[in-house]
Amino acid sequence: MTTVTDKIREVIREGGALPVDIATLGDTDDLYAAGLTSHATVNLMLGLEEKFDIEFPDRLLRRRTFESVAAIQAAITELLDEKVAA
Repeated sequence: MTTVTDKIREVIREGGALPVDIATLGDTDDLYAAGLTSHATVNLMLGLEEKFDIEFPDRLLRRRTFESVAAIQAAITELLDEKVAA
């Protein structure tokens, strides 16, 4: 079974958002320290929105949201929970 974290890693890997292999990074490693740029963050966000059929609201459009796989997973879980509750 594919987890949310697996899907996030897939989007990062497919989107070319990092100059290093995402498989070499832990869930809490800083993606910006690993080479994620502002421009790549936008592409990552768009890829995640497509993959999970969500939209990141303005309150989540900040560096902290995309700084690690764990941070992205927390934001996506929150958005999916809100979507189910709506």
